[in-house]
Amino acid sequence: MDTNYRIAYDKGWQDLKQKDPAEVARSMDVRYIEEEQQLVVPFLNEIYTLDLKHQTITRKSAGQAPGIETAILILHYLSFFQSLAEPANKWVSLKEIPNGGSLFYPAFHKTAIQGLIKAYGQQPQLLLEYAPRLAGQPAAFGDASAVFQVFPKIPLCVVIWEGDEEIAANATILFDPSIAHFLHIESVIGLGGYLANKLIKLAQEQ
Repeated sequence: MDTNYRIAYDKGWQDLKQKDPAEVARSMDVRYIEEEQQLVVPFLNEIYTLDLKHQTITRKSAGQAPGIETAILILHYLSFFQSLAEPANKWVSLKEIPNGGSLFYPAFHKTAIQGLIKAYGQQPQLLLEYAPRLAGQPAAFGDASAVFQVFPKIPLCVVIWEGDEEIAANATILFDPSIAHFLHIESVIGLGGYLANKLIKLAQEQ
């Protein structure tokens, strides 16, 4: 395991274990099974169980541990919040997320957005075809768009504009501004990239 990932993973557990799990469940809309000391967390189209006593994470469908990136995002979702907050039910660009969104946008565009453009820019309808595999629902933006309930309190919206001989294809990932209450900016970017990579992989497999 990469050292930076291991540090982030261990810190995620450390931060989570400093919180009251019942409060975590109430605040982040997940389930706490007190007798088992377990948190049950929906993440995209999967359910994950965090065993607080044994400090393990298991994907329900496979009965095995998720990848390190998945695990870190789940831990950050459960441990970062400082107070109760609710989604604002609006959409903004990463550039509008405080604490570094505009600063990190160029790198995010290069790593996540350009991949979406390459995968879907000439065939935006494929987004609507593949989105349900990640529990995505059609939206009304661009030439094709879908909303993904990534975590119980975090929706993301992927939008594709079709390109032709005169106009270049384009794409974006939109965030509910409340995400700043639920994740620090590095995890916001990581979550957007995680969803983009899942969608790109679906397109590449076809």
